[in-house]
Amino acid sequence: MSSIERPIPPLNADERTTLESWLDFHRTTLAMKCEGLDDKQAATTSVPPSDFTLIGLVQHMAEVERNWFRRVFAGEQAPPIHDPQADPSAPDGGWELADGATLHGALTTWQSEIAHARAHCADRALTDTGRFMDQDVNLRWIYVHMIEEYARHNGHADLLRERIDGATGV
Repeated sequence: MSSIERPIPPLNADERTTLESWLDFHRTTLAMKCEGLDDKQAATTSVPPSDFTLIGLVQHMAEVERNWFRRVFAGEQAPPIHDPQADPSAPDGGWELADGATLHGALTTWQSEIAHARAHCADRALTDTGRFMDQDVNLRWIYVHMIEEYARHNGHADLLRERIDGATGV
């Protein structure tokens, strides 16, 4: 049983509450998939030849949070987290594990990026825009994209966790 509380999104709420609740639901799901693992387990790769790991997935989601909410929506010049020399316009990084990478470190960085995202969105309308690929993109679109991104990767996390210790569900 998980010690992390994951509330079900409200069944009858306004649009913003619905979007933010589903995004938080998926963020919490990823945290639950990592719960109780040590660094060696969280660095276990999926299936050869892939080097996909839960630590890498959490690192990647920190990069995705940073890209969409800080760079795209807020217009910050935030460099990539895990490879500062990487092209920030190619936000698909974070997968590679540096020597000494830990699950705790990855989760802490990811939670920090989530806090930045929440702060950037708190007083903004769903129709407020940032810039992506030389076009305006509104917060509503970013929220929907992030829900999709987490949902897809949580499926990957399900399979990784089952490979690590047989845990399923959540």
